[in-house]
Amino acid sequence: MTASPPSMEPGPAVLEICELCRSYGDLQAVDRVSFQVGPREIVGLLGPNGAGKTTTINMVLGVLQPTSGSIRIDRVDLASRRSQALDRTNFAAVYAPLPGNLTVRQNLRIFGMIYGVEGLARRIDEALELFELRDLGDTRCGVLSSGEQTRVSLAKAMLNRPHLLLLDEPTASLDPATARDIRRIIRDFADQGPGGVLWTSHNMHEVEAVCDRVLFLSRGRILLEGNPRTLPQEHGKESLDDLFVAVAREPLTLEGVEA
Repeated sequence: MTASPPSMEPGPAVLEICELCRSYGDLQAVDRVSFQVGPREIVGLLGPNGAGKTTTINMVLGVLQPTSGSIRIDRVDLASRRSQALDRTNFAAVYAPLPGNLTVRQNLRIFGMIYGVEGLARRIDEALELFELRDLGDTRCGVLSSGEQTRVSLAKAMLNRPHLLLLDEPTASLDPATARDIRRIIRDFADQGPGGVLWTSHNMHEVEAVCDRVLFLSRGRILLEGNPRTLPQEHGKESLDDLFVAVAREPLTLEGVEA
C-alpha cells in the first residue's frame, strides 16, 4: 500500500513546533527544531537512536519540559494551556504498555473517562472491533502477547479521535499482516480528518508506504525534509534505507546540511 498525497483541508496546522530545544547539561538532545503537522497529514520523524525523536515526542506530550521554544496543538499553546492542548492529542508506543492488571475493556474505559469521551461504551465497542480485540475485551492486558498489547495501545490512542496522534514505533512488535492492517487504519484515520499524525519508525518500507512527508533528525537537528518517495534520489541514494544509513553514519556528506 502506498500513501497518496494528503487531501489537505484549509486551516491551521494540528501541530506547530518552533525553535524547540532540550538540553541535559552540555548535551543538546534537541536543537532548535521547527516543523508542522497539517490536517490529514502523516509526518514521519526519522533518525538513528539518540537523534532526538523520542525526546521531541515526550515534549509534545508534556512529559518533558523544553529548555526553550514553543509547541502549539490546534493553535493551543502547550506551555500556558496544557490541559486544553493535551485533550486534543493521544499516543501509543511499544514501551508504554497499559496497566497489566486491568482488562482491555477496563483500560479503555478508564482512559476514555480521562479524555472525556462521549458515548464511551459505544466508542469502546467500535475500537475493539476496529483493532480485532472483541474476543479479548475481558482479558487482562498483562497476559496478552506483545502484538495484542500493541493493538490495545493503538485502540486507546484513537479512542478520543485525537486531532494529533503521536505514534512511536507503533508496529514494531506486530507480524507483517497485522502491521499492514494497522498502517491502513492509521492512513484512514488521517484521510478522514481533521487530525494529523506524527510517526516514528525504523522500518523504511513502512514509512514510504504510509507517510506523506518525513523529517530526518541527526544529533538533535532536522537534517533533511521531504517526500519519502523522492527524497532519496534528491540526495543521490537509491532507497530510503540507504538514506537512513547515510544520516546515521555520515550525516555531513549529505547536501543541505547546515553547519
